[in-house]
Amino acid sequence: MSFDFDAYIPGFREALPFLDGIATPWDVTSRLGDLLYARIDRLDRAQYRFDEAGICIHRRALIEAGAVIKPPTLIEEGAFVAAHAYLRGGTLICAGVRIGPGCEVKASLIMAGSTLAHFNFVGDSLIGRDVNLEAGAVIANHFNERPDKIIAVADRGRVISTGTTRFGAVVGDGSAIGANAVLSPGSLLPPRTVVGRLQLVLPVGT
Repeated sequence: MSFDFDAYIPGFREALPFLDGIATPWDVTSRLGDLLYARIDRLDRAQYRFDEAGICIHRRALIEAGAVIKPPTLIEEGAFVAAHAYLRGGTLICAGVRIGPGCEVKASLIMAGSTLAHFNFVGDSLIGRDVNLEAGAVIANHFNERPDKIIAVADRGRVISTGTTRFGAVVGDGSAIGANAVLSPGSLLPPRTVVGRLQLVLPVGT
């Protein structure tokens, strides 16, 4: 099946042409590590700092002491990663993104201008442009409590099985997630969605 990324993140494929041919968000997150290794190999070494393991950081990005960054990770120009943030599992941090202290990002793509305030978890997710997560907001990526852990999404009237047990959310451009809110696995938020503080976005079928 194909997925209309533009319904949530307009211009997604044009902004990230190295993802061309990837059909769904859960395909992106599950394959992001390998895709990043291929992308990093083509970047300008005059603009980025590389290490042999697959961590690539733009020379105009700021990484505070104490941040833990595991490969593969690509951090673009103007991004900021605070002390005690933890990036793992294949992460793309686009231009101008701010990752606050104590945040964990796993196998996720965060587009330009978005902010994780502090103490957030974002797992196996696509975060659009200019999204703001207030303190403590969580994007869950796994149904620990369910016997059947396969995640489904509700995409504009269609319920679609992802076929995977690890997928978080697609958060549309300009959305705001309030402090200590929780997005259940498989959440799809259109652009400019507002999730209130302490709100739970329920899973498909609830």
